[in-house]
Amino acid sequence: MSNDPSATLPAVERMRAYWAVVAPLIDGTQAMRDQGETLLPKYPAEEQASYNQRLALSTLLPAYSETVANNTSRVFAEPLQLGDDVPEAIVSLCDDFDMSGNDINNWSARTFELGLGFGLCHAFIDHQPAGDVRNRAEEKAAGGRPYAVLVHPEQLRGWRDEAGLLVMVRYAETVSVSDGAFGSKLIIQIRVFEPGTWKIYRKSEDSGNWELHQEGTTSLNYIPWATFYTKRVGFMEAKPPLLELAHLNVKHWQSQSDQDNLLHVARVPLLFMFTDDEQFQLVISSGSATRMPKDGDAKYVEHTGASIEAGRVSLQDLVEDMRMSGAKLLQKDKQQTKTAAQANEEAAQELSPLARMSEQFSDFIAQLLQYMADFQGSGEGGHVEMRGNFDSDYAPEVSLPQLLSMANAGKLSDQTLFSEFQRRGVISDELDWEEEKERIETQGPALGVV
Repeated sequence: MSNDPSATLPAVERMRAYWAVVAPLIDGTQAMRDQGETLLPKYPAEEQASYNQRLALSTLLPAYSETVANNTSRVFAEPLQLGDDVPEAIVSLCDDFDMSGNDINNWSARTFELGLGFGLCHAFIDHQPAGDVRNRAEEKAAGGRPYAVLVHPEQLRGWRDEAGLLVMVRYAETVSVSDGAFGSKLIIQIRVFEPGTWKIYRKSEDSGNWELHQEGTTSLNYIPWATFYTKRVGFMEAKPPLLELAHLNVKHWQSQSDQDNLLHVARVPLLFMFTDDEQFQLVISSGSATRMPKDGDAKYVEHTGASIEAGRVSLQDLVEDMRMSGAKLLQKDKQQTKTAAQANEEAAQELSPLARMSEQFSDFIAQLLQYMADFQGSGEGGHVEMRGNFDSDYAPEVSLPQLLSMANAGKLSDQTLFSEFQRRGVISDELDWEEEKERIETQGPALGVV
């Protein structure tokens, strides 16, 4: 096992237990169905055909994935801003940060969402080969440049560290290779980084053993690898911060399947026949009548519906539990009375950790920029600024009347009022205050205003 580059560390196995829950929730209904009895157990004595039908009809309420996406949207409410200290040579790389057409903001949003959903994610800075060059000037002229590579948490296999410094890391990747004159096939390979070197291992088609396929060196004396944590529990190890929400979402998946199955059964009444005539045959048709034997009887038996109502209430309670665990898209009715203190307290509990994650993510990006600068010999890589919406107010029904009252009392400018409404999503981001101010001045007084 020590010579197997694909072997996973115990820490990776611990994280995989978490990912087995959150990954299908992120991927959606079909991924949940693909898990079969793992996430949707069979009933005792349930026939396989009946279970397969129930599984095929089960649908997922995407509370977990939408909560992750919603929180990510709050972090990137405004685009990530490069600091003035970022060298121009690095700024020019940010329009195509990963050499796949994604600028640094789009790449960062995807990376943050991945880290929030799984508890962590990884990235490293690779360098585009530029052939035989003798110095950085020739390398630049040949088109060589550093770029970011996102590594999904599930790709990680293992690592080694010395006093918290990464000295080796391994991850799996899938590549497409030619197969015959026109075809292609996917193969899995293991990439291994050590300070100043990299290696790629592939399985031999003959022996089935992992063999060295390719290797090379880098101009850096360290591994340009960075890890973004959202709930760190150890070096290169984390736990999804919304894991309890994930378990509730799985419970809702199972309970919703039970409820749908109960509704299906309850909607079909059962016909009971009371007769001693063993030769009697029943014919049910809208155009025929049935002759019952003497003293025979037939009755339809229907479900009382009591358990259906209990199931419906249970599902509502689960939705409320998920909302309290972080599903911001599952808000209570806006008409419900809520004090400002209650709204602010709930928001502070949920947004404060998100704000801290945003700060940690800006450090993560700055680390990648520094790696790029080291590849290019640009000195300092600079820093980035996150301008997300982390206010304790995510309940506009509380703050908007207060803002209007302050503006009417002359304690708040019209421009600030416009900005606050825009930040809460009440006014489109495409509107500009100066242009709107001109429109207000040309339209004249409002109706009823003298």
